Amino acid sequence: MKKIYYIITAIISLAIAGGCSNFEELNTNPDVPTSVTPELLLTQLQKDTYRFWNPNPTDWGTAQLWSKHCAILETNPNPYQYYYSYYPYGGFGSFQKLTNLKRMVEFAKGKPAEPSFKGMELFMKATYGFGMTMDMGDIPYSEAGKAEEGITKPKYDKQADVIVSILKDLQAAEVYFAEGKNFGGDFMYGGNAAKWRKLCNATQLKVLQTISKKITAEQKTRFAAIVSAGNLMTDNADNFQLVYSENPNATHPFWNGENRRIILGVSNIVVDALKNYNDRRLFYFAEPAQYLIDAPNSKLENDFTAYEGVPTELSADKIAGNNGNGKYSLVNKRYTIPRAGDPMLKFTYSEQCFIIAEAIEEGWVAGSAKDYYENGVKAILKYYKDLPAATAIPANLHGMAITQSYIDGYFTGEAAYKTAGTKTDRLHQIWMQRYLLDFFQGSAEAYRNFLRTGYPVFPLDPATSMNPDDKNVYPKRWKYPTDELTTNPENYQKAVDEQYNGYDGINETPWYLK
Repeated sequence: MKKIYYIITAIISLAIAGGCSNFEELNTNPDVPTSVTPELLLTQLQKDTYRFWNPNPTDWGTAQLWSKHCAILETNPNPYQYYYSYYPYGGFGSFQKLTNLKRMVEFAKGKPAEPSFKGMELFMKATYGFGMTMDMGDIPYSEAGKAEEGITKPKYDKQADVIVSILKDLQAAEVYFAEGKNFGGDFMYGGNAAKWRKLCNATQLKVLQTISKKITAEQKTRFAAIVSAGNLMTDNADNFQLVYSENPNATHPFWNGENRRIILGVSNIVVDALKNYNDRRLFYFAEPAQYLIDAPNSKLENDFTAYEGVPTELSADKIAGNNGNGKYSLVNKRYTIPRAGDPMLKFTYSEQCFIIAEAIEEGWVAGSAKDYYENGVKAILKYYKDLPAATAIPANLHGMAITQSYIDGYFTGEAAYKTAGTKTDRLHQIWMQRYLLDFFQGSAEAYRNFLRTGYPVFPLDPATSMNPDDKNVYPKRWKYPTDELTTNPENYQKAVDEQYNGYDGINETPWYLK
């Protein structure tokens, strides 16, 4: 897992960055400010938080492996493809940003947008904590960011308590954004407080569903209340996404990555699902397999059967040999061509729809799961339909561009919601569509959802697994960062003893999965 470096103080780094309101300006504005403002602090914090950790084609390609969206086609096995990592540790570094979030709120005091900056502080702390607790288990949430108060060895809170605190912070953030004015320094939503309010509510739904194995009756009631209140995303305009540009410092991580694309194949989970649904996203995601378009097969590039995905569990040698024979569909060439590329989708209206559809099927909330399922699918198809020609390059869509008429006729065959089927049938449809949302987004969300739901099934072959502790099981967490052994040893050991019987291993099961 990546090692991240964090800013400790704001003034110097932010003075260099400059104050701006979008990702491109952040990397071009030569003006050096004479004072620190809340807007300036927010811009740098967002850059550090939402930009891909190391934007280059090699690391971006590797980021697609853990969720089984893609596979590396080299003879040298990549641990991420085989259930391990070059760095199998989580981290608490994001909590170092809490000090700058406090400064941001202090600088905003007395300004019309002060409530919005307070909401931002709580939202960002909550999402930092959520990522950490999903990665590792118990974490120091309640005492995080309190070094100025003399707390340098924060206690670890139980994961159940962390989730409660995260939900409380998100709820409070939503209230602040509801009170707040639009604000500057925000390149994600352009300072739109109403959109941040919706995101706070949608994120609460996501957190609650993530703990579905442990959710209480009271928490289900809260889920239903959030849906009933209606302050949620309404369409793709509310998508939480990082938009790239032609600026050399703000380009898509896979730009100019042809040398990596030719060794990056699309997984058979993705290809088979899209073929099963007659889903034209296949032609946006992938290239046809060379052996299927060559003689004697001679299939056309607009033929669904001309595409073949990579079985990710095969040995690296076998995969590389098959690739040499043109057996697999590589990632679409379009991803390497434009600097801007597709936006990085952090949280979409479509995902919100699938979260609610699942909750309806589980009886948490009233409504039509079919409507939410269809709305979620239609929204993501519209997203691809509406991509500009500079990124969804027509020549690279294999003659199968997504059109409105195609969207209108999508729900036939296996794509039609299985109202007459079993609950499991319908949940599988919801989960698969949610899985497909994350294709080529560099996200670990799909793996977390697999651990929670078991679907789509991620293939595991003990003969190729690189899991050092047990090649027959799926890893469920990352280990705590090694510096905890020296900087916070007593609280670290207490957390490991109470959760994992004293062993800080990747196969140990955190509370939310028990």
